Amino acid sequence: MDNNKIDHSIGSVKIADEVVEVIAGMAASEVEGVAELSGGFAQDIANILGRGKNSSKGSRGIKVEIDEKEASVDLFIAVQYGVSIPDVAQKVQIVVKEAIEGMTGLTVMVINVHIQGIAFKNTTEIKDVKDSKDKTNKEKDLKEK
Repeated sequence: MDNNKIDHSIGSVKIADEVVEVIAGMAASEVEGVAELSGGFAQDIANILGRGKNSSKGSRGIKVEIDEKEASVDLFIAVQYGVSIPDVAQKVQIVVKEAIEGMTGLTVMVINVHIQGIAFKNTTEIKDVKDSKDKTNKEKDLKEK
């Protein structure tokens, strides 16, 4: 585990990479148009096997590198269908940078946003309706027996 160390006259403060990952993830997930954080297929397999650097649930889809007092962030996200991808990506960059700098005192040098997919809201709604119809039909069949 790499730590960011901030020296003060009365001691030091160490910020773990994982803390910055959580801050970035929480900030990004609050941006309208972001459907989810996603590490992609290779990262998902590594996480399942427990071998991924970001195998904890809170940091999935986020890669952070910290040098001295600077941070670089890579975010892997899926956006909602119909949104402006450049606008969402830019908003994610702004919100994540402000959150990390405000909470840690680190200077964020770069935030790369990787769009890994698109989430279709209507597909989920249709699936939910279909599932409820199937459940109703099963309940009806059980009552008839």
